[in-house]
Formats: sequence, C-alpha cells, structure tokens
Amino acid sequence: MLGVQHELLLPHSDEDTESLEAVIRGEAPARYVQRVTALKLDAAIERMKRRGLKPAPVLCSDTTVALGRKIYGKPEDERDAARMLRELSGKTHRVLTAVAIQSGRKRLGALSDSRVTFARMTPAQIRAYVESHEPMGKAGAYAIQGRVAAYISHISGSYSGIMGLPMFETANLLRAFKVIG
Repeated sequence: MLGVQHELLLPHSDEDTESLEAVIRGEAPARYVQRVTALKLDAAIERMKRRGLKPAPVLCSDTTVALGRKIYGKPEDERDAARMLRELSGKTHRVLTAVAIQSGRKRLGALSDSRVTFARMTPAQIRAYVESHEPMGKAGAYAIQGRVAAYISHISGSYSGIMGLPMFETANLLRAFKVIG
C-alpha cells in the first residue's frame, strides 16, 4: 500500500517461531506484543545475516487481542477458537499491533491500540465461523477483513492495525528511516 519495495525474510522450517509468542505469566498485553515483535525482529535480522543479504531496514510486526489483561493469541484448535469467540461475543476488546524497524543499530517501534466491539454471536454462528477455518492462525480467532465482519458492530482506532499492520504507524517509522517521503 505504501509502494515500498520489499523482500520477505520468512523463517526456515527448522526455526521455532511459535515459541517467540509464549506469554509470560502476568504480562500486560501491550508489553507482550511489543516484546514478541522485538524477538521477531531479532530473528529476522539474524536470518538476513545468515543468508548473506545486503543490509537494509527490516520491519516486523505482531498483533494480539486482549480482553482486559487476558491475551488471546492464535487458537490451538477449533475448540479453542470457539471458546475465544464465545468470550469476545457481545463485548469490546482491544487489538494491539506492535511494529518495529531496524536498520544497522537504529531501532524504532510503535504501537497501534484499537477497540473492536462484537455483537452477540449465537452458538450456531460461532460454529459456522469456526467451520470456515478462517479463525485458525489469527489472534483472537478472527480476521476483521473476513466473514466475522458481519458481527462487528463498532471499531475505534486503526482498521489496518486490526488487520495486522497499522499503515499510519508503519509509514511514520518508514519516514524516520527515510524509506519513504
């Protein structure tokens, strides 16, 4: 969307990327998502070095869903996805997306904090959504840009941040590194 040329630094199959997302007991949701983003950025920088790629700014982000201090990561299975959706149904929760960029030794980060309100979902509606497999691999067991949008009555904040990469914060970071004007 920002017209930035980029190359993906996807993890190799032998990398344990899921362990980076482990929640530390008592950790606040904002601190959690910023810590995970920093760990992902550290791993991406190492990946770039191992692959012998030319030095360039590296951007990473991570998104989490929180209801109060409870963190909702990616569901483990369909049952877990249904539990998350039941708990979020009829309530307003936060979607926190941290973004960080590093170039050389300089590292900057930003946090997008949005609110999403779900209408009440019936057990049949939750079951149908889970059966679509859309919730799998998504923080909070949903993708705002997908079918669940039919149950979102209100958002406050960054739609792109809720999707997983807040454009405003990302653009500001890219400007700080003179990647965009």
